[in-house]
Order: sequence, then structure tokens, then C-alpha cells
Amino acid sequence: MTVCLLLLSVVALTAAVPVPRALTRAAWPEREPVVGLWVWQCLVATVLLCCLTALVLGAAAVFHTVRTRVFAPAPPAVTEAYGISANSPWTVALTLALACGAAWTTAMLARELVEARRRRVLARTHLRERAPDLPGGLPSGRGPLLVLEDEYPDAWWMPGHPPRLIVTTGALHRLTSHQLDAVLTHERGHARAHHDWLLHLSTALATGFPRVPLFAHFCDQTHRLVELAADDTASRRCGHLTTALALIELNQHRGVLSCASSHRLLGERVDRLLQPPPRLPRRHRALTTTAAALVPLLPLLITFAPGLTALT
Repeated sequence: MTVCLLLLSVVALTAAVPVPRALTRAAWPEREPVVGLWVWQCLVATVLLCCLTALVLGAAAVFHTVRTRVFAPAPPAVTEAYGISANSPWTVALTLALACGAAWTTAMLARELVEARRRRVLARTHLRERAPDLPGGLPSGRGPLLVLEDEYPDAWWMPGHPPRLIVTTGALHRLTSHQLDAVLTHERGHARAHHDWLLHLSTALATGFPRVPLFAHFCDQTHRLVELAADDTASRRCGHLTTALALIELNQHRGVLSCASSHRLLGERVDRLLQPPPRLPRRHRALTTTAAALVPLLPLLITFAPGLTALT
């Protein structure tokens, strides 16, 4: 039991502190934002699995009821292999800390989902006020695309039921047909990849544990990489130059090329579209994706290793 908990702690600390800092300094995620997002998700899954498996083992050692339920189908040799009876005070303290962390994580996720739902309801209410239903007898709009009368050029995807792709008349006047297609493809790329759920998860973890480097970097990099991934989706269909011009036209009034921190990402996106970096080789992408997918298996391997060894 003690060896398993120590190994799980080492894996969790490694995935939570040094690896995210090294990944943040790496240049390759900018070339492959989809793979970069996958690696970040695997790191987060690894840390959460380490905490979850350690919590289960610790609870089994501290509470007899949990031990009975966890090891009920296992033969006595498996229970003896974990050394459940030899629990120490630090095991109790670790279990209580992990239980508090699990409760706090659940609360933060629930809070983020409730807040997201509240913002979505308010946005849809405001949208109904700006785009009321047509009078009876006139055909109603069908499909996800909705055009709003507004001089302010903008376009965004509103998830929900039904989802909506909203474009203002200001954007229609400012953009050419090819640029408008690039903007719509960009927003559909967000919707198709369910980036909103990824943003909710990263925001909840960063809000709940702001001092954990993994969760803080995960939130920052997720907001950045989802935009780069959607830019790539649009540029592959409409071209890099067209997508860059659409981004400039749509954000020119916001100072897209300024050096302000809030607008810095827009400038980086434009530079990246005008000078697209070469993609990683297909073999490199496959190896990175596979290696990242195997990392979350480490906590499971550490947890089940004593039992499997006892069975053999």
C-alpha cells in the first residue's frame, strides 16, 4: 500500500509540475494544436487518475466498509498483497486530503456548469430580444445560422439546444464571401470539436486549484490552442491568407495588431496564418498521440500491479 501511494504521488507530482512547464516552453504545439490539446488532456487525466486511485486505496485502508466493497470479489492473497492492515497515520491524512480535493473538484465542476448554463440562458434571452420571432404567416428561419442587425462586426457559435451560429450584418458588410466562409468554418470547427466543454473543464480546474501549475497552464494553453486549431480548420478549407484577412477585418476595431496582452493572441494568430509553420511528420504525430494516450495508464498499472502479481 505504501509503495503504491508513493509511486502514485511521484507520478502525479511529475505530471503536475515539471512536465507542464516544459510543455509550455515547447514550440511544437503551435505546429500541431490538436495534438497539443490531446497531450494536455492526457496529463490532466493522469493526475486525476493518480488522485482517484490513491483515494480508493487510502479509503480501503482506513475504512473497513470501503475495504470490504473494493476487495470483496478478490481472493485473500490479493488483499494481503496490498498490506491493507498496515495503514499509517500519514495514510489517513493523505486519504482525508484527497477526499477534500475530490469534493472541491466536484464542486468547482458543478459551479462552472451552472455558471455556463446561466450565461447561456441569459445570452439566449438577449438573443430573442434582438432577433424576435417573425409574425405569423411568414416563414421562420431554419438551420443554425442566424443574422443579427448590428453594425458591430462579429460572429460566434452559441452551443446548446438548438446550437446557433450567429453573424452580424456588420460582419456581412465588412467581409467578402470567401472571408465569411473562413469565419463560419472557424466557428464550426469549435462546435465540431466540442471546445466549449474543454474550456469549461480547464476553467473549473484552474479556478479550483490556481496554484497547481498543471491546471493553470492547462487553462491558458487550452484557450490558446483551441483558437489555433479552429484557425487550421478554416485555413485548410479557405486558405491561410483568406483566413488571416478575415481575422483582421473582423477584429480591426479591437486593435488586433496591438501589443496589449488581451489582443496579443490575435496578433500571434495572424502572424501564424501569414507564415504558417510546417506540420510535424505523420509518424511524429502518431507517436506523440500514442505516447500521450499511454501515460494515463500508469496510475492504473501501479494500482493493479500488486493484485495481478499476487494472482500470478
